[in-house]
Amino acid sequence: MRQLFLSALLLSILSQGNAQQTQKPPLHGKNWMAITGKPMAATAGSMIFQKGGNAVDAACAMLAATCTMWDVLSWGGETQALIYNPKTKKVIAINALGVAPTGATAAFYKGKGYSFPPEYGPLAAVTPGTAGGICHMLANYGTMSLKEVLAPAMEMAAGYPIEAQTANSLERNKAMIKQWPYSKTVFLTHPGEQREAPEAGEIFVQKDLLATLTKMVEAEQAALRQKKSRKEAIMAAYNRFYKGDIAKEFVRGCQEQGGLITMNDLAKWKPIEEEPLHVNYKGIEVYKLQEWTQGPMLLQSLNILENFDLKKMGYNSPEYIHTLYQTMNLTFADRDFYYGDPYFSPRSPIKGLLSKEYAKARAKEIDPAKNNAGIQPGDPYPFQGGVNPLLPLLKERADLTDSTKKKDDNFVPKHDVITAMNDEQAYQDRLWRGTTSVEAADKEGWVVSITPSGGWIPACIAGKTGIGMSQRGQSFVLDSALSPFNVIAPGKRPRVTLTPSMALKDGKPFLSFAVQGGDTQDQNLLQFFLNVTEFGMTVQQASEAANINSNQLWLSLGGTTIKDRQPRPGSLLLNSNTPEKTRTALKGMGYTLSFTERSSGPINAIYFDWKHNSLWGGSSNHGEDYGIGW
Repeated sequence: MRQLFLSALLLSILSQGNAQQTQKPPLHGKNWMAITGKPMAATAGSMIFQKGGNAVDAACAMLAATCTMWDVLSWGGETQALIYNPKTKKVIAINALGVAPTGATAAFYKGKGYSFPPEYGPLAAVTPGTAGGICHMLANYGTMSLKEVLAPAMEMAAGYPIEAQTANSLERNKAMIKQWPYSKTVFLTHPGEQREAPEAGEIFVQKDLLATLTKMVEAEQAALRQKKSRKEAIMAAYNRFYKGDIAKEFVRGCQEQGGLITMNDLAKWKPIEEEPLHVNYKGIEVYKLQEWTQGPMLLQSLNILENFDLKKMGYNSPEYIHTLYQTMNLTFADRDFYYGDPYFSPRSPIKGLLSKEYAKARAKEIDPAKNNAGIQPGDPYPFQGGVNPLLPLLKERADLTDSTKKKDDNFVPKHDVITAMNDEQAYQDRLWRGTTSVEAADKEGWVVSITPSGGWIPACIAGKTGIGMSQRGQSFVLDSALSPFNVIAPGKRPRVTLTPSMALKDGKPFLSFAVQGGDTQDQNLLQFFLNVTEFGMTVQQASEAANINSNQLWLSLGGTTIKDRQPRPGSLLLNSNTPEKTRTALKGMGYTLSFTERSSGPINAIYFDWKHNSLWGGSSNHGEDYGIGW
């Protein structure tokens, strides 16, 4: 009876278009919108807007604040962003992902017994990207000084009341944190007591981080006194971080604890401004970052799904769920094999992968009656006028993907953050491993979508900088049979799950959306987009609506063995309120079902209502996500 009632309620909500029966109220704004994964960080964005900043200024302030709050990211992590520039009417892509350091080769890690680079610690680190990303975005597209934009984060570093989520994460991970002297000093504020981490609401002080941010602002202000331009002054702060005394202490602290990052690695790295990738879905231009992220997987999926009448199938009907799952199987297989750093040769066959003709060919592989447990990467090369040089590797990969074969589990590290979990909990932790999202828009037309991450708890802090090193190196592979474009090498970027999204309609911003959650990110974003475009949901309804998650993919994070990351064919996560009739039908198609109360994200998004010249905000009902509009 309860399931029938909930199904009827959902149909009622959908039939009412802009009805507002959601767990959290939709956000409305005329002038600006600021949404992110932490309430205090959303407040930081609102403070910047109220001082006259634009959406880029506010997004940088929110990003700086979330980095200062740890848990899901820190200042040593990476930033991935899409920015809509109303002056040029174009979407800009910002690649502020760090690179593998000097000496980080597949042979190095194999020599230490690893099957993948480790999950945590100095040997998981790529060079920090977020500080450079903030400086680049602010200098080129913001309006305010670094001093103004960092002010909320610096006030927080001087002491803010820590929230329970982060405080409890520190306590859970204190055994690992104690391995790293600088992390232990910062995070375990009550050494020797039963609870060594801060309590929720305790004022958490980060003197070293505050000193680092102060040095950046000092460099900016000194440059301004020398009559440098606003942009030049911000880049003076950038140079102090990557080439000056901050860099020297970061490298010293990293190498002291066994890391590989050198001064030359930091000095050579820089954020890159790119052309985003995009496809047209029924008149809507959807933009994602290039194939150094998993973002093109969503674009490939939309190309395939154009060949089906999704609206006729019905929202989350067995046929719809099956079609989504099979589509994602196809695109994840391509992601897992073909995606990688486009600045290393050879480049992924991205033109073929995003071809509409390739999508039609892949769509024909979907069996409408059952799950294909053996889906492999396709061959996109003919669709860009080439011949696939990797066909021999595809056979090796098929053998690795066969979960019925026994694999060598290889090295298991002494300290594993998930040792207290059972196998299923550990798997889900790797699948969903969080980050955060930042969404901002203003009345001038600037729009920003960011999915930053890296340096999360348990983070290894580099010396007296207060900066936690990224753990993104774990997203590399060591064997070309798994992913020939994503084998670790010095100076190379790992293929990441982080994937902001933006869509334009009739040449104007339509949607800006992002989500946290590891390999589930583009799964949830794909369904969010379809919820809005195919099923008429508002952004708040779509951010809360029941989604599905596929486990038939290679995990990008966590685990130390091939077995840890192998696909789980037919494994399907559904919302707990899925009707019994749907469950029965899916089981008959060969799916193994699991359930959760919230399966939608957490998604944060902005919708541009051009009819009324206003903004709609959707902020996830999962946890701490929060938005403010005006």
